[in-house]
Amino acid sequence: MAKKTTPRKPRRTLKAATASKRRPLRHVTRALVAFAGAIVLSVGVYSVLPPPTTPYILSEGVRLGGIRRDWVSADTIAPEALQAVVAAEDANFCLHWGFDMAQLRAAIQEGADRGASTLTQQTVKNVWLWQGRSWPRKALEALMTPVVEAMWSKRRIVEVYINVAEFDEGIFGIEAAAQHHFGVRAADLTLRQASLLAAVLPNPKERQAVSPSSFVDRRARAIADGAATIRADGRARCFAR
Repeated sequence: MAKKTTPRKPRRTLKAATASKRRPLRHVTRALVAFAGAIVLSVGVYSVLPPPTTPYILSEGVRLGGIRRDWVSADTIAPEALQAVVAAEDANFCLHWGFDMAQLRAAIQEGADRGASTLTQQTVKNVWLWQGRSWPRKALEALMTPVVEAMWSKRRIVEVYINVAEFDEGIFGIEAAAQHHFGVRAADLTLRQASLLAAVLPNPKERQAVSPSSFVDRRARAIADGAATIRADGRARCFAR
């Protein structure tokens, strides 16, 4: 009796099946490349132009029915304000390339209660990403931080950060914050006023720069001392005029 043989699939059918399996992967790869290209392009554009808005500013604008924000260049911000924000958020800003490995190791040793995000990482999060802790956001932040460090000057990073940071509910950027809290322009902030504004970060909805709590007052005094220290020891040089 003749042995039955299973008919072979035509070669074209096998090729088509293989191609159909590869097609989704190809689409994903193209999407990732397009996303990466868009990010690099926006980093380049924002190196010279102000970010028009951010995901968080947009969401708060919808929630509150509007926000207040006035972009100002670093040249028209009191140097004390730049120094206070760096002293409060990332005193070693001039010494690292986007990641402070010493602070990161300390955070790992001390647990989740200690933060280790640099000013550059916070800028990336505030400009492009979303709030809240999640591994996807941290992964994107880690990928984008070196790109920003490579394409922006340190002064530009501080300038963008201080213009998109939230200093009270619906109050974004140092100019709006200076006018809202103290009735002055960002160019006229004193070290004490700048330190009080920096002291509300990163919880502006729970801390007040005007009529500060004892905690905010102590933190502001420590920030003022830190600003003087980084100015004296050269750690403010990379973003100074």
